[in-house]
Amino acid sequence: MTTPTYRLAGVELEPWEIEIMERELGPGTYSGKHLDAAGDIGDPEILTVFIYSPVTSEVLKKYPSLKMIATLSTGYDHIDLTACHDRGIIVSNVPSYGENTVAEQAFALLLALTRKIVPSVNKTRQGDFTLDGLRGVDLHGKTFGVIGTGRIGQHAIRMAKGFGMNVIAFDAKPNTALAMELGYTYHSLEDVLKLADVVSLHAPALPSTLHMMNEERLRLMKPTAYLINTARGTLVDTQALVRVLESGHLAGVGLDVLEEEKAILEERQLISEQFARTADLKTMLADHALLDHPRVIITPHNAFNTREALERILRTTIDNVKGFIAGTPTNVVT
Repeated sequence: MTTPTYRLAGVELEPWEIEIMERELGPGTYSGKHLDAAGDIGDPEILTVFIYSPVTSEVLKKYPSLKMIATLSTGYDHIDLTACHDRGIIVSNVPSYGENTVAEQAFALLLALTRKIVPSVNKTRQGDFTLDGLRGVDLHGKTFGVIGTGRIGQHAIRMAKGFGMNVIAFDAKPNTALAMELGYTYHSLEDVLKLADVVSLHAPALPSTLHMMNEERLRLMKPTAYLINTARGTLVDTQALVRVLESGHLAGVGLDVLEEEKAILEERQLISEQFARTADLKTMLADHALLDHPRVIITPHNAFNTREALERILRTTIDNVKGFIAGTPTNVVT
């Protein structure tokens, strides 16, 4: 049977992504700009987009032949699913791509803190090879507290087990079968905070998780404990964290996300020319205090940013398109 051919168009793509799409999917109309600015892309039957290209019912009218939309994102709020359904247009997304990637960053931050990597590097760059102030702590035998046992949290649990750590967890919807498989136990949030030597946040940004790490809960943690956040900045009350640290509580904090980053819906936004950061001044000032704090390490929301993770986004999108062409759509949201 001959494989059908389709007219392809893709927007918001980097040059390396266009090169791979042309190689994998064949010729098409590809652009690095969002849909409104990409100019004439013809009347494609398959369209790939990112979140800066809203696909409304009005936009759909421009493309009467459209049969499939593949978004290079987990979210799909930028696409009018009802209008697509009415038109019989298949929409697919990228449900996951960076679980191990983000978990690895959590441990990178943790090890940087426990082994005092930043001050060690700073001292040697200054020609000082003494060990004063550089004594670290082992992870082996310590208790690792995971807040959120979804895909990323599960990878963090496996990594913690590899370090010989005891793992405890909190999740609004405990997965008891997974706990038995991986060898950890569920507890209340308060008990996890009290018992853990390391607390690693892997919960989503929801109204119910806003400032879940407030001052009261931060002070439940051991004075010698470490807090790691590679999830969403809004999980932590930034100003409360500053007060807790200034009181001498907590051995260290590793942050890849900050509370001011409210505009971030998809990590891939951060490498897009369309993205512009907005921030609340009061929160920014608190973040600045964290940036200068000797027991805090901050990275610029970089946990997702590996070659492999970005390739997985593109790979999944290409596979979604190929699946549609073959008559077996994958990762369909409508």
